[in-house]
Amino acid sequence: MKEKRTLGAIVLAAGRGKRMNAKGMNKVTLFLADKPIILHAIELLEKTNLKHIVIVVGFAKQSVINIIKNPHVIFAEQRKRLGTGHAVRSGLEKIPPGVTDVLVIQGDDSFFYRESIISELVKKHLASDASVTFLTIHVNNPFGLGRIMRDSSGKVLAVVEEKDATDAERKINEINPACYIFKSDFLKKYLPKIKKSPVTGEFYLTRLIDIAIENKESIETMRAGFLPWRGVNTKEELEEAERLYREHNGRKQDYVK
Repeated sequence: MKEKRTLGAIVLAAGRGKRMNAKGMNKVTLFLADKPIILHAIELLEKTNLKHIVIVVGFAKQSVINIIKNPHVIFAEQRKRLGTGHAVRSGLEKIPPGVTDVLVIQGDDSFFYRESIISELVKKHLASDASVTFLTIHVNNPFGLGRIMRDSSGKVLAVVEEKDATDAERKINEINPACYIFKSDFLKKYLPKIKKSPVTGEFYLTRLIDIAIENKESIETMRAGFLPWRGVNTKEELEEAERLYREHNGRKQDYVK
């Protein structure tokens, strides 16, 4: 008899976003198109019937909590901002018992994902029974983003960050936009094994891909091709995201300052 799989989601929304200069507000509460950025993420999860949603809050947490009126949402606080790996550990503590698999997305860059993409990612993860399945996309300018390294058969060998990449690796335009599904047991086992970065003192979620490879855990990817995508860390990037969003969705709203 097959195990019944139950999905939950963790949305990372604790970061300060220093370069946005949004005093007293978390950057995920800024408007993109017709609503705060974080609400795009929540609506996406609702469309894919994910009922167990945990939002990890931290910087200006009340600004995030105040705009979310969804009864399915649970809040987890990341008291010390020690990186994305630490944020997921904070969120995992609030995931209800019985949730077998957890989707992890970023609160500030998931507004371009369509319901069909998340549904296909979930479908592939469950069908393959992988420990981790993550989305990859192609971008014209991969500067600053983690490149996907594969062998001749297409198997993932590593996710190489910009600062660690060779000149040849920097030419790769398949990147990791940080959209993952993990088995809950995998997270519980390996999140504590992420080592702190000696440079920043943070625990990075991307390290889990390396840990999975090192421990011969099963990894799957879903290639979404040239998907419009834009991480938002500055006002200029928010303006670019707004433009891309309008073009992609046929919207005519002006950028909301």
